[in-house]
Order: sequence, then C-alpha cells, then structure tokens
Amino acid sequence: MTEIETTGTEDPRPPGGLSVVATATDGVRVLSLSGEIDHHSGVILQQALNEVDAPLPRVVLDLRRVTFMDSSGINILLGAHHTLTEAGGWLRLAAPGSAVKRTLGIVGVETVIDCHDTLRQALA
Repeated sequence: MTEIETTGTEDPRPPGGLSVVATATDGVRVLSLSGEIDHHSGVILQQALNEVDAPLPRVVLDLRRVTFMDSSGINILLGAHHTLTEAGGWLRLAAPGSAVKRTLGIVGVETVIDCHDTLRQALA
C-alpha cells in the first residue's frame, strides 16, 4: 500500500471520490460526507449506513461538502430512510449545497426525509 503525504490544502480523495467521517453526538450518529455520491462511490455511503447499530438508530448526514449526487445516491438515501424508520429510528439530511439541494428537490426527497439547512438544526 502506498502512503500519500498531503498538506492542509490538498484533498486526499481521488477525483470523484467520497469520504465519510463518522462521529456521534448525544446518541445520534453523524456521517460527514465529502465529495461526490454516484454509482461508483455510493458503496462507501452504503457501507457507512450499514454500520449503524443501535436500538433506536438515529442518523444525520452532513451534506455540506457533497458536490454532486445522482440517482444512485437518492436510492441509497431512500433505502436508508426506510430501514432506519422500520427500526424505530430516523434519518435526517443537513446542509446540502445548492446542486445537491436542487437534485433532492427535483426528486421530492425533501418530502420524505427531513432536510435541514444546518447540522445544528438536524441534531435538534
């Protein structure tokens, strides 16, 4: 395996890649996403969502650094929403950028999944 040295201004993701950082706040799992969500990178998001294991699974996806989302991402979000709701939990979306927000609006995801302008609002 090759190690890549980066500075604070470089992005360690490959072009079109997706990175996920998982944290927890007051029993809510926060997945901070960065990059693009598409057919190729969606598996990374799916794996992160599959790792949620709690009696009442509550998840917030911080989307402020997501630059692109296609129908693959929409399908992952809807599937996760269904799975988490069936388990007695919920999924909330936080801070989508204009391109992602437009995609969510066109498809109507915002009518199914709670979408908030900020992470703080999503956690409230």
